[in-house]
Amino acid sequence: MSSTPIPLAHIRHLIVDMDGVLWRGPQVMPGLQDFFAVVRAHSLRFVLATNNATKPARAYVDRLAELGVSIREDEVITSPQATAAFLAAQSPEARIFVIGERGLIEALESAGLRVVNDTPETATHVVVGLDRGLSYTKLAEACLLIRRGAAFIGTNPDLTFPSERGLTPGNGAILAALQAATGVAPLVIGKPEPEMFRQALRRLGGTLSDTAVIGDRLDTDVLGGQRLGLTTILVLSGVTTEHEAQHSSIRPDYTFEHIGAVAEALRRALS
Repeated sequence: MSSTPIPLAHIRHLIVDMDGVLWRGPQVMPGLQDFFAVVRAHSLRFVLATNNATKPARAYVDRLAELGVSIREDEVITSPQATAAFLAAQSPEARIFVIGERGLIEALESAGLRVVNDTPETATHVVVGLDRGLSYTKLAEACLLIRRGAAFIGTNPDLTFPSERGLTPGNGAILAALQAATGVAPLVIGKPEPEMFRQALRRLGGTLSDTAVIGDRLDTDVLGGQRLGLTTILVLSGVTTEHEAQHSSIRPDYTFEHIGAVAEALRRALS
C-alpha cells in the first residue's frame, strides 16, 4: 500500500479489468455477484475495461447475464473498441491489415474503418491483436507492410494471457515478434498506455480523485492507473502473485485476494 492512498469511501467511479479479476477462463472468481451488488447499491459508476482483443463488448454483457449480473454494453470498453475509436478520430481513411480475431475486426468496421486483409498491398496501417489462429503467413505480411511504411498499431501489450491451465502467450508476444523483425515499435492503445483509460474516464465522467482501477496485472492495470494518477487496486486472482506484488517496484494502493474481498472492503467503506 502506498503511504497516502485515497480512502475507498471517496471512490465514485471504477475502471475494472475482467480476465483474472471477474474470471479466469471458465472459472468465476469468488464474490463476483456480490461485487456488482455493492456497486449498484452505492450507485458507483463503472466501466469494465479489458485488454482482451478477441471478443466484442456484447460477449461480456452476455457472459455476465449468464452469471446473474445485468450490465449495459456501454459499460464495457475493449482494447479493440479503444483502438477503433482512436483510429477513427486520427486516421478515418486508414486501410487496415489486421492480425486478430473477429472481435477486433468487428470493432474496426463498426467505427467505419476499412479492413483490407483481402488486398493487403493497399494497407496503410497494421493493427495487431491477440490471434489464436496466428500463422507465419500473417506475420510475414504484417512484417512486409510495416517495413514499407505502414503504421504499426497494437491493441494491447500483455505478454501473457491467463487461462484455467495457466499463463499462455498474449498479444505482447506477437508485437515483440514483429518489432524484432522490423525494428519498429508499435503504438499501443490498451493498458497501461493512457488512451484507453482516458476513453473510460470520459464515459464515466470521473475524475482522477474519485476513480479507481481494479486489475490483476501490475504492468498494465496498476502501472497505467498510476501514470494517470488514479487510485489502484490489485487482486491476486489472475496474473500477479503475492510474491511478485510484494517485491515489485510497482506498488498498488490496495491489494486484495479477489474481487469478493474488494466488494467487502467497499461495502464497509461506503456504509
